[in-house]
Amino acid sequence: MMCLNKVLVLDLKKNKSAEVWPRGMVRLVNSCLGYLVAYPKMRHTDIRPTSSLTTSPCYSRACIRISRIHLPLFWALLTREATLCCAQTGCMRTPARPQSYVSLFRVQHRHPPLPEKPAPITPVPSAARSTARSPSSASLLTASPCRVGRRGGGREGRRRPAGCPSRWAAPGGRGCAARPPRLYIVAVPGAARQGRTKWRPPTRRARGRPSCRSCWSGTPTWPPSSRTSSADGWNPFSHPYKKMEYGKWELFIPPGQDGYSPVPHGSKLKVVIRAQNGELLYRISPWARYVVRDQDKVNYDWVHWNPPQSYIRKHRSPERLKSLRIYESHVGIASPEGKIASYKNFTYNVLPRIKDLGYNCVQLMAIMEHAYYASFGYQVTSFFAASSRYGTPDDLKEMIDVAHSMGITVLLDVVHSHASKNSEDGLNKFDGTDSCFFHSGPKGTHQLWDSRLFDYSNWEVLRFLLSNLRMWIEDYGFDGFRFDGVTSMLYHHHGIGTGFSGDYNEYFGLHVDEDALCYLMLANHMVNFLHPECITIAEDVSGMPALCRPVAEGGGGFDYRLAMAIPDKWIQIIKELKDEDWNMGNIVYTLTNRRYEEKCIAYAESHDQALVGDKTLAFRLMDAEMYTNMSVLSPLTPVIDRGIQLHKMIRLITHALGGDSYLNFMGNEFGHPEWLDFPRKGNNESYHYARRQFNLTDDHLLRYRFLNAFDRDMNKSEERFGWLASPPAFVSEKHESNKVIAFERAGLVFIFNFHPYQSYVDYRVGVETPGKYKILLDSDASEYGGHQRLDHNTEYFSEEYPHNYRHNSLMMTSASHSRQKKWNNVKMRFARSM
Repeated sequence: MMCLNKVLVLDLKKNKSAEVWPRGMVRLVNSCLGYLVAYPKMRHTDIRPTSSLTTSPCYSRACIRISRIHLPLFWALLTREATLCCAQTGCMRTPARPQSYVSLFRVQHRHPPLPEKPAPITPVPSAARSTARSPSSASLLTASPCRVGRRGGGREGRRRPAGCPSRWAAPGGRGCAARPPRLYIVAVPGAARQGRTKWRPPTRRARGRPSCRSCWSGTPTWPPSSRTSSADGWNPFSHPYKKMEYGKWELFIPPGQDGYSPVPHGSKLKVVIRAQNGELLYRISPWARYVVRDQDKVNYDWVHWNPPQSYIRKHRSPERLKSLRIYESHVGIASPEGKIASYKNFTYNVLPRIKDLGYNCVQLMAIMEHAYYASFGYQVTSFFAASSRYGTPDDLKEMIDVAHSMGITVLLDVVHSHASKNSEDGLNKFDGTDSCFFHSGPKGTHQLWDSRLFDYSNWEVLRFLLSNLRMWIEDYGFDGFRFDGVTSMLYHHHGIGTGFSGDYNEYFGLHVDEDALCYLMLANHMVNFLHPECITIAEDVSGMPALCRPVAEGGGGFDYRLAMAIPDKWIQIIKELKDEDWNMGNIVYTLTNRRYEEKCIAYAESHDQALVGDKTLAFRLMDAEMYTNMSVLSPLTPVIDRGIQLHKMIRLITHALGGDSYLNFMGNEFGHPEWLDFPRKGNNESYHYARRQFNLTDDHLLRYRFLNAFDRDMNKSEERFGWLASPPAFVSEKHESNKVIAFERAGLVFIFNFHPYQSYVDYRVGVETPGKYKILLDSDASEYGGHQRLDHNTEYFSEEYPHNYRHNSLMMTSASHSRQKKWNNVKMRFARSM
């Protein structure tokens, strides 16, 4: 066993463990041949090696030869921050934490020798370039996430010492050693040197280790070789990379003569590649943190973001919530004006509204940079960049920080299921082939989405995606993720043309993409281990068993899954059935059909129903009359009356019976009157429908305020009594002829009357807890657009009369919400034992 550096060598052949790993993960780990190189900071007493430490020069690495899996040891080495100790010299070294999150682990057959001091890179003369060209040479311009001149500790500013191997190891990729490229870094000539960070002399760290504060280092991903037109004003050979072993490339730029950082804030950078045919190709770094597009251009440019004074967080993240009331949001449409709204607008105008409505969590869509605005953020081009169309990265950090100050948890809608087909400003064909980040051939393309599919069996892809998750948490302060397109990831057929009935044969077989499943398990385990307060949600329509169980149990590791069958059921009922034909049993079954001990997020509608081509619940119920009869000055028509009452009823029964958390898309809480349509050629690039008219709820002459008030009080009631965090409800009645549904949850009694015209007096309802009950929330109340038929001061006393499998019962009155018979009479109340 050869160790060129100071490493820790463990032979795990005899170290067996009684803990059982999930089959897929064992297969993933057992596929690692050679050495697993990790960068932990762990006390050597925690690892209990079976062989002694070697004493080569210390580079703060750990090396393991995998033959048997030892679960706690393996994860400790992968995820802990650690300190390695030299057995003979007693030298103890704590490696610095640069602003990089790319590398958790890397598999290779042997340690490469590491240079004691990175050599400065000088431009390659033109003559040398013509003679020293490799068979597949390339030039790459990319920046490491190490921040230029950033000081401080913790998540933001710790730097690696000069001469130390970067923990942000450059991916080697497949075939890199066979086809070594040539890499360069290029900057715009004459870039404005404003906001520069002055170089500081190396400072002493613990144990006398020097620390470089203003060098600028870069490392590439796979050596690319794709095609693009040349750009005027660029010097494609200004900063070539130095080729290292195992497909790695290194770039170190010393500070300038004036002592300032060599890459000024705001500089435009490009990745330049010399392809096999000699063509120069221009790309954006996959790790670019800020990309912008000029109005006269089509493609995005990579801009180095390192302001002299970056935003500093002032508030801690809220504690982990027992239940979520999620407000699904899109920053760009969060304004009544026909334009792209900003992070600042969301911070000061939308967050207070969300807080007032009683939501405790915001799920942000379309944050990861996407070139096509109308893609709703699901065609990501730059995974590490926050969208610049809404503002700067610091604006986003401020927005999240302000949300935290309000006690609001912030989730990111992360898209790791596919990527945009863009090549010049995206990941597609980054190395000139279709198999760099993605599967090659038809397997790497989604037929319906026209996008590229990641190759989750590639270690470099895993490192890229895992580091992406960690960056959003540690740099921006996100509190978790909603993983988009999980169904597409889980199956080779991507759910296309496939129905799921719940039979286990549909979930276990060769059609399951084990590589993608293992990635999801790794992602959830990493997030949970490093940041236990974070939350992960799966958008899965298939109902994959154990997806929301811990990884230690063989599950997928998610905290929640979306109950995606519920909105489809409401659409089907409203669209296909008369009010008299609503099936109470089928409604209850859909709302309660979820896997045991796997938490679900219920919702009546999301952004999917708001998009053009579909209709929201309010639009399906009231349609065109929303434009003419929503004023309190106009007569209350049967259509508007029915729509307002059903809108409230559907949302409350979904909230109370449908799951363990609740979600609402922005604007749907008050029945937004228009669909959502982003600017495109089909609508003449109009922003008229790419907005949310919050001003409608502020107008007291419009009935939208009734729906808004009911949604607010519904959330406030849940905050007070906590039914989402309570055990599942006991449904005591689902009467088909009476159209009544009654159930108990969190000590409350919910009664829903869906009959189109029948009211009930002295209607017996079973309850378990004896006592006195009073009305707490009434959909017929005048402040919610109802007819105020009930006296809220009335007290209802239970009787020792068993009814519907409950030991007690009480007599309730359920009045019709309408003064005219044959209208759809919907009545809801819930009461609490006093």
